[in-house]
Amino acid sequence: MNNSTTEIKQHFIEGLSGISAFWGFPKAMGAIFAVLYLAPDPLPLDELVAQTGLTKGAISTTVRSLARMGLVHPVTRLGDRKDYYRAETDFYKSIRNILAERQNSEFDRAVASVRETLEKLDHGQGEFAPEERAFLIERVRALQDFFDALDSLTRAVSRLEGLGLGTVQNVLKILK
Repeated sequence: MNNSTTEIKQHFIEGLSGISAFWGFPKAMGAIFAVLYLAPDPLPLDELVAQTGLTKGAISTTVRSLARMGLVHPVTRLGDRKDYYRAETDFYKSIRNILAERQNSEFDRAVASVRETLEKLDHGQGEFAPEERAFLIERVRALQDFFDALDSLTRAVSRLEGLGLGTVQNVLKILK
């Protein structure tokens, strides 16, 4: 691989690392996904170490998280004991998988805490100056509205799948 090819790939990897960090995921997640996405064949952990500079332990942990979200998939090869991985290339499937993570109990606990905080503030609990209470209610309600919208989006995507319309991509083509 020549230098310009390496630089182009490195630029892409850094870009996805930044996107990953922007969405609150570790940069390593974006880097590992980027390397796998640009690979024509599944890669073993050793190759991911070589291309990202991360430790094997960090890659192993991150790959498991990516696999749980459906963004990478383990691949087995007969007679080879190494773990290989490939990236999911259907982004609409990935979005559905990430939205399905919304059903995660940890996320549900976080959403419940936001709802409970808003209820306490609305019912006058806690000693806050009126301006501070109004500010807190506004902020927490905005977050609650976001979570409600995320729930609606999750339900809508699930319904589209249930209707047998295939991927969200097909629906978007119809809407264009």
